[in-house]
Amino acid sequence: MLMQLDFSSEEPIYMQIHNQLVLNIASGYLKAGDKLPSIRTLANEAGVNMMTVSKSYQMLKQEGYISADRRSGTVVARQCPETSKIQIKEELKMPAATAKLSDISCVEWLDLCAQVYGDLNNKRSD
Repeated sequence: MLMQLDFSSEEPIYMQIHNQLVLNIASGYLKAGDKLPSIRTLANEAGVNMMTVSKSYQMLKQEGYISADRRSGTVVARQCPETSKIQIKEELKMPAATAKLSDISCVEWLDLCAQVYGDLNNKRSD
């Protein structure tokens, strides 16, 4: 599984796992129905506590990105959740404010957003 954790980052490890799994789903690296490693396996591979992975999986399940049952294990959901444009707009406010405070113009900001979005599409062919 494609995952790189930064143990020196201020971002909690459970959130790094969460975010990287969402990025792997969005990029097509993980597809609907793909089986994810068990909590124990991922914790051992990543060198983290099982509760850390469990917290990530719980969040992903609540958000609708994954599903789990005792027989088939944890898999990428058949249909990922729909996020409202209002929610996405709210989540973009802080990165946009940071860009503005860094003297990045609106055109440059939109170009950066397009590059990031395009990068997700390009990973599908890897």
